[in-house]
Amino acid sequence: MNSCNSINLDGTQKPLSEERGTYGHAQKMRASMTYAFGRLQGLGNMWWHESDVGGGVMVGNPSISTEVSSFMCSLRRRKVKAGEVATSARAITTDILFKLYHHNHLDENWAIQPYQPGERLNSHRWGGGRARRLLQAAYTIAFVCMLRFDEVLKIQAHDFGVFEKGVDFVFISTNYHPDIKPFHLWAFPPHEAHICPVRALAAWLSESRIKSGYVFRKIASGDRIAEANTPMTSEQFLELFRNNLLDIGIDPAPYGTHSFRRGGCQYLHIERHWALRKICEWGGWSAEFSNLTIVKYLISSNDDPVEPREHFFNPDRPPTVKCPHCGRCCPCG
Repeated sequence: MNSCNSINLDGTQKPLSEERGTYGHAQKMRASMTYAFGRLQGLGNMWWHESDVGGGVMVGNPSISTEVSSFMCSLRRRKVKAGEVATSARAITTDILFKLYHHNHLDENWAIQPYQPGERLNSHRWGGGRARRLLQAAYTIAFVCMLRFDEVLKIQAHDFGVFEKGVDFVFISTNYHPDIKPFHLWAFPPHEAHICPVRALAAWLSESRIKSGYVFRKIASGDRIAEANTPMTSEQFLELFRNNLLDIGIDPAPYGTHSFRRGGCQYLHIERHWALRKICEWGGWSAEFSNLTIVKYLISSNDDPVEPREHFFNPDRPPTVKCPHCGRCCPCG
């Protein structure tokens, strides 16, 4: 991680002309070391400390030590002081969800295949019908409800109730707003099936037959649902999500588990024409705009542009698709 630091190992300052890694790169390096020491070397995830037997014998994971944690905190302070701006995850768009939906619903991808012991997955065959049903349900919930994925993956069966036409989530998206109201979700029209949580949940629950415990459980080998009542980890979801993006020819590098929350916020504001206060109320966010949290979700240089800059005042720019909600078709909205 020395390549990310502005200070040499001997305490001297590095020249400004020397290229340095970002704080995010340092985090990835530490995560790799934690995995290497913990899993490959069998040292586990216990913090690095002196053994009870004494004599200077150290046990635990060296990457999880007070010294490394202190270094990471000081590195972050130096990066912020130097003006480094963290790059947020690129927002998922309805176009991407449309492509994922139709690719996952191809017969060869959506069909439930019989379990074959010893079958190994690869980048072209990374998941079967059950994994794709789970992903579609998780995608749409995170997108429409603007939830982080650690929140989505911890949803349990008792957190929502199914009604005749919709789903009522009794799920708190953040501990900072304990009085947040439930999400009342109704089936979207057929042309918006790719972002409809009701349809996606119905398909997943019908196949998984989960009636209690965690709704989004780990997917074991052979596209089997894990019997243990443990949620899918964010790491496994992110791996499946990135493989799914590769299926439709999209580079997964700029996208993360926060992409759906940002994308949902932009969808409600740009395509649904929701007011900012309404978005804050739906997401359980504070309506006080002093911290400008919602602006960070709506605007980012890392996102794909909605319209090319050169077309802003172009009178001959291509016509837009007519909005199915408000009937508008002119670019001025």
